Amino acid sequence: MNQSPKITTCDFLIIGSGIAGLAAAIEAAKHGKTIILTKNILGETATRKAQGGIAAAIDKIRDSTQFHFEDTITAGAGLCDELAVRTLVTEGVERVKELIEMGAQFDRAETESGSGFSLALEGAHKRRRILHAGDATGEEIQRTLGSKILADRLVELYQHYITTDLILEDGQCIGAAALNLTYNTTEHFMAKSIIITTGGYGQLWLYTTNPEVATGDGAAMAYRAGAEVADMEFMQFHPTAMVQFEQLKDIIALPRFLISEAVRGEGGQLLNILGERFMQKYDVKGELAPRDIVARAIFQEMKDTNSSHVFLSLANIDAEVVRKRFPVIYATCLERGLDITKDNIPVAPAAHYAMGGIKTDINGQTNIPRLFAAGECASLGVHGANRLASNSLLDGLVFGHRAAACAAKITMFPSPSGRGVARSAGVRVCIPPTDLLRFKMVIKTTMWNNVGIIRTAESLKDALSKISAAENRLPAHPNTKEEIELKNMALVAKLIAQAALDRTESRGAHFRSDFPLNDDKHWKRHLVYRLGR
Repeated sequence: MNQSPKITTCDFLIIGSGIAGLAAAIEAAKHGKTIILTKNILGETATRKAQGGIAAAIDKIRDSTQFHFEDTITAGAGLCDELAVRTLVTEGVERVKELIEMGAQFDRAETESGSGFSLALEGAHKRRRILHAGDATGEEIQRTLGSKILADRLVELYQHYITTDLILEDGQCIGAAALNLTYNTTEHFMAKSIIITTGGYGQLWLYTTNPEVATGDGAAMAYRAGAEVADMEFMQFHPTAMVQFEQLKDIIALPRFLISEAVRGEGGQLLNILGERFMQKYDVKGELAPRDIVARAIFQEMKDTNSSHVFLSLANIDAEVVRKRFPVIYATCLERGLDITKDNIPVAPAAHYAMGGIKTDINGQTNIPRLFAAGECASLGVHGANRLASNSLLDGLVFGHRAAACAAKITMFPSPSGRGVARSAGVRVCIPPTDLLRFKMVIKTTMWNNVGIIRTAESLKDALSKISAAENRLPAHPNTKEEIELKNMALVAKLIAQAALDRTESRGAHFRSDFPLNDDKHWKRHLVYRLGR
């Protein structure tokens, strides 16, 4: 006989523990009891792996929020929401200053501007505005925010909980159901407001820089609940992920090691396997062109030279600068047999950052009352069709804070009648591990081959067919973490492929070889999807 789920109540329920979740938690805790649910442990997020830095116009002599605004708009290829971008670049300066006051240790240097910080340059930025902590900026930010939360006991942290579905009643979100992975039991968390900050979904592709947790859980559970999703076709492929020639069995789990864009910002050069520089053929900005252009250029060079990679050369950068500025990259490559002060790094593009996700306004509000989203899982038009480098951490910091501040205005608890909707466990049917692996491989290889850097109507239709066939083999009511993630991956993969098929043009990170030009007349708009509509 099934027991009723344990029920825990709070004012704010935050699902996810990356930068957006932690920023939201710090603000929410000022207003009431706050719970964070995370399916791994605190710190195991994409935030921690972010290398390059966080963009903010803190240099008031050489830079401005207007310049940052213009760069973000340009990179977004016509689809940025100007109010969202203005909010990002202006409030971002204050949020970064607060982060520094909390103890974040960014690299410092004597500068003419008097800012005191060593500011880096990355692709598509017209000014040096990237604050960094060596090449482990995300880890430093995660440490700073996490330490404040733990030291000040601001929240109740539930680790090893995977949220399965949102609980709705009378059209409002009143909580979430989660699987306690330690005891394999379902629990319900009821709250005044629910904020989804689960990050992206890079694990849908065979090659990715994303951690294993990035399986699209937030977008999937929100879509099932009736939330709108937008811009799903825009997935940013980072141009330079280290090619490790992994064994097939390892490819599924292991993310490719990211070689930060900051390396090119400091003078790193891209060479094809013939040793030739090639970026000037594709863009006058060369290695500092927007990421979508660099990724497609590398993809083309690989095709033209029949190679699985190109090379990133640091020969133009002083060896001591390399070791000091990029200590993590230097040490990691050294462990893998490369001394990057002398040796070229084999690199290729990999799925990196999702511009699409749960549709929100600039306060994180979705179309479902009491449900908010922030960070990479959300889509409010701040990145448009192509994210500007180092705007992702700023996005999580600014809009995580704003989502919590808006959620705090909801002062009344919902009055549950017992009619709340969440999926029941259903009949427990477990998929054999070998089948789980096979279905996951189908999704990941299909997304890489058919919904990758270059797309066509034929490839996208084939992807929808293959992913749907795999999805139909999955249980209606997944009962394990692996089954839940796989079900979410299949759903989000279909949403991405469908949006990519529907957008018959090329724009930003979305490139259709059968429609290679952008079409502002018909497609300078966002594609929004909702269950049953």
